[in-house]
Amino acid sequence: MDETTIIRERFARVAGSLDERTRRLVAASEALSIGWGGISATSRATGLSRAAIRAGIAELQGAPSAPPGRIRRAGGGRKKTIDIDPTLRQELETLVDPTTRGDPEGPLRWTCKSVRKLAAELRERGHRVSHQLVAELLQAAGYSLQANRKTREGGDHPERDAQFAHIAATSADYLTSGDPVISVDAKKKELVGDFKNGGREWRPKGEPEEVRVYDFPLPEVGRVTPYGVYDLAANAGWVSVGIDHDTAAFAVASIRRWWDEVGQARYGQVGRLLITADGGGSNGSRVRLWKWELQTLADATGLTITVCHFPPGTSKWNKIEHRLFSFITQNWRGKPLLSYAVILSLIAATATSTGLTVESVLDTSPYPAGRKISDDEMATLKIQRDGFHGEWNYIISPRPSSSETIIV
Repeated sequence: MDETTIIRERFARVAGSLDERTRRLVAASEALSIGWGGISATSRATGLSRAAIRAGIAELQGAPSAPPGRIRRAGGGRKKTIDIDPTLRQELETLVDPTTRGDPEGPLRWTCKSVRKLAAELRERGHRVSHQLVAELLQAAGYSLQANRKTREGGDHPERDAQFAHIAATSADYLTSGDPVISVDAKKKELVGDFKNGGREWRPKGEPEEVRVYDFPLPEVGRVTPYGVYDLAANAGWVSVGIDHDTAAFAVASIRRWWDEVGQARYGQVGRLLITADGGGSNGSRVRLWKWELQTLADATGLTITVCHFPPGTSKWNKIEHRLFSFITQNWRGKPLLSYAVILSLIAATATSTGLTVESVLDTSPYPAGRKISDDEMATLKIQRDGFHGEWNYIISPRPSSSETIIV
């Protein structure tokens, strides 16, 4: 057995109980016992560098060493990059500062600020830094990887709070008298087929459900638009899944179907209905077709329909968003919407511990886009605008039929 092997075995027996200094001294003692060539042999056997072994020999021979209780002399060891490069931290924070204190035309102003790109930019500025050190410095400075958060609602209308109060007071009046109050809106369009759906679902490990790579609609099924009606008093949802355009005609057809199949049986012979809706989309406050179709609904049902729109930029305050649509999204998370039947089943299976129930139906009727309502047609509507923001709050009453006598 050669000397290198002997040293390796001896060193291995004690290495686990040695610190940096004693490991160096033990290796130095082994090298001295060999004599000429001992440093190289000991380095091969122990894995320590020749420089470390030479330092240990110098200590054994009386050179200044660390005081008792210390591993290194004060100030010994390689200095940290941040200590020998005092401007590094400041330049890094300049690059990642959200307000961009640095040059707005700098190379990282419009790119993804990954730690590798930040390290590369710092090296171009003369700093010796790795991407690992950049990550450590960012964490020490209180930075972390974060996604965008939806908190800004857009323009803050000066009458926003007043309109909220108006909607609340009107809703309370209707609910107290036993009249229906519904919140309506169209959910975002969904692809039908084996496409990725957001969210995660429990499955056997390593067996994710396979879906298509590209989100190109399938011609035979295309997309669907779920239009929801949320009944506040009953805590019940109704979703009409349309396969054609999301128009005001489709929106009102969904409300009419809810009334014919659910609302009338639930509320009996009431004379009025309150609808709360967003200010935009197919049920927007400026959409003439929306008012025209509501007039048709009022004529057909005999209901006096009151409409209250939410101010611009406040659609998430609409009850249907957080009392119905949010739970539908949770229920079908991670599940590809393979067919119309799957979509209807997932919607209808939505329920909550507070008693929410949901019904869903498929609407295969066509709703052509581009229907225009003329001024003359608008003049025939029996619409009464509220004194407070009549563009948001109005009442549409049934028009008398041609067989009725109109008393002027």
